[in-house]
Formats: sequence, C-alpha cells, structure tokens
Amino acid sequence: MTDVTVAPDEATRLRNKVVDQLKEDGTIVSPAVEAAMRKVPRHLAVPEASLSDAYSTYNAVITQEDEHGNHTSSVSAPQIQAMQLEQAGIRPGDNVLEIGTNGPNAAYLAELVGPTGQVTTVDIDPAPADRAKRFLTETGYASVNVVVADAENGLPEHAPYDAIVVTVGAWDIPPAWIDQLKDDGRLVVPLRINGLTRTYGFVRQADHLVATSAHVCGFVAAQGAGSHTQQVMQLPGEEGVTLRFDEGLPANPSLLDGVLDSARAETWTGVTVASQEPIGTLQMYLSTQVPTYCFMSTNPELATGKIGPTGSSWSMVAIDGPHFAYTVVRRDTEKKTAEYGVHAFGPDAAEFAERIADIVRTWGEKVRGADGPRIAVYPAGTPDDRITGDRIIDKRHSRISISWPAV
Repeated sequence: MTDVTVAPDEATRLRNKVVDQLKEDGTIVSPAVEAAMRKVPRHLAVPEASLSDAYSTYNAVITQEDEHGNHTSSVSAPQIQAMQLEQAGIRPGDNVLEIGTNGPNAAYLAELVGPTGQVTTVDIDPAPADRAKRFLTETGYASVNVVVADAENGLPEHAPYDAIVVTVGAWDIPPAWIDQLKDDGRLVVPLRINGLTRTYGFVRQADHLVATSAHVCGFVAAQGAGSHTQQVMQLPGEEGVTLRFDEGLPANPSLLDGVLDSARAETWTGVTVASQEPIGTLQMYLSTQVPTYCFMSTNPELATGKIGPTGSSWSMVAIDGPHFAYTVVRRDTEKKTAEYGVHAFGPDAAEFAERIADIVRTWGEKVRGADGPRIAVYPAGTPDDRITGDRIIDKRHSRISISWPAV
C-alpha cells in the first residue's frame, strides 16, 4: 500500500478522537480495524463537509439526495463502518467485495486485506463511484477495483469472495451474494425484516447463511433490482391512521372492514422500559409471533379518536384476520419509564388484546436482555423440513428462519 496523503494536524487529531471513542464504547475491538481507521483520511472523500462533520463519530455525511429529499448516497458514520468491519472479520490476503461505495470504507478494507488481498467496490450510481475513485486514487488506494453496476447479481468476474460487505439497506439477499462467497465466507448486510433493519454478520454454510452477529443500524436503501417499497394502506374507517407493511399486506385486508365499529378492549402488560432502554428485541419478537405485523402512524387532525392516544408517534401493530391491535404506552415522568399496553378491536377484542399483551410479557420475562434471535437465510424454494426455526419469513429470493433460544 502506498503512503496516504498526510492529513492536516486537526484532521489527524479528530480521526484519533473518533477511534478512541469507538474503542471506549466497544465498537472497535481488533487492532487491525483500529489501525485502518486511524490511517485513512476520510475527510478527503467529503471535501464539501467540515472536518467536524467528516469526523462525527455517530453521524453519516449525506452526499446525495433525490428530488424528494430522500438520501440516495452517504459516507456512513465511523461507528457503523467500524461495526461492519468487525463483523466481516477481514484478514490479510482476503478477496473482498463491497456493495455500495463512497471511498473511505473501501480504503479501510484495502488496509485490512493488505498488499496480497484484493478489494472491489461497486455502486449502481456513477456519481458515488466517481467520488470513490477520485478519493482512492488521491489517497493511494488505486489498486481497489471501482465498478459501476447493479450488484443484485454480485460481481462474478472477481468471485469467489472471502467476504462481501453491503453498505446499503437490503430487503432481501439475492442468490448471487451467497453463490459468490467461498465456503465459510462472510456476508455483512443491513437486512430489513418486518421493517426492522439490523446489520447482520453471516457465515456461509453450504447453500445457506447463518447469522453470527446483529446490530441496530440505518442505511440508505438499495436501488435497482433489489429495491423494495413498503406497502401502505389506510385503516378502514379511520382516514387518519396509516399502516405500513414491509412483508406484504394481510392475506385478506377486507376482513378489517368495520373493525373499528367494535368496542375497544384495553389491557396493560406490567412491562416497563426505561426512557433510553433499547427495545429492538421487543419489536422483532412481536413481529415474529403474530400472523401480520406492521407499523402505525396517526394524523391527529384526521383521526376520529377511535384509535389511541398511543403515547408515541408510531405504534407496533398486530393483525390476525378480523382482529386489529396496537401497542400503547403510559409514561411515568418521575421514574422516566414507560409501561406497555395493548388496545384491540374485533369480534374477540378482549381475548386478542390479552394474547398480544402476553407476547409482550413473555418478552419482558424471557427475551429482554438476552441475545437476539437466531437468524438463518435459505434459498427460496427450500422445503420446510430443511429449515429449523420458530418462524419462517418468505421473501422473493430467500426464506428467513427466526428462532428465539431464550424462550
């Protein structure tokens, strides 16, 4: 690797401060990732940003937006990049594919694979690819292959890979990403399941993937053939209530017609959470225990009052045929806690409310604070008897198995 351009003293100081913070919070644990992130002058990839923004530990630098103001490209926050690099377990001599590019992360990967390894970075959009190529050339990483292509089919000309690192939000895992990995190769990908994105570290085992790690994250969504749009519908009888489905609408949405005409059942779970307590496993657990899961947002100006108040701007929703339920919270400002409750509608509203409340209680008793679920990804069409797990979620290319070892 050729020497990188010497960064200004202030950039070096800020870069080291970022790495020190990430070591302190446990994101960086390996000397190799630490050394790479201390060396690469990431600020040169975003000359339009201030040094403080370029070296903001926990914030991305947005580099491109569409006409609607949606972010279409960014340089991820150092925390997210370090998190994925640790998940990927890159070793000297590895052949690595990065999907989604802007420069600095490819440089980190180049540092990790060393002179005997190879890094290829690909983006569907020529603009970030050009930005990456300029940055990599300027900073001495010209050996990185920069390719403009839709990576839905991977990049077979440089396969097989020891690791594939995906830096865009994915809804599914196309077959090529598995096929182009070596046996025991690693795939790191921000994968969305039931609207919940985690960056998963997977290991290839024969024809499927097994997750070894998962972290909450946020990424710019994938474009091209792998893009996915949530389905949205208004709750029948309630113009001010919007439901957002990530894995598809209920099998028969018409069963919800008139659901709000029934009496509302209410119950409280006794499960309280602290104001800053992560609830990611609650969202994931609930989503895997009900037939249909989605998120609900309300517009107070249009809502009739049959829904809520929920105590938050959005709620978790469970649907089973003609039954509809959502989570509510009541806050204790003195203790800085919130208790979860459930409101339900439908012919057996009280029973459905208790059923959902019991799921929350189980989470509180057996899942909360434990490791997250075991996740495995199988090719679409894999028979049920070849898949182990408590719940299978079918996507276009894959079948995702989810099981909860703590329950």
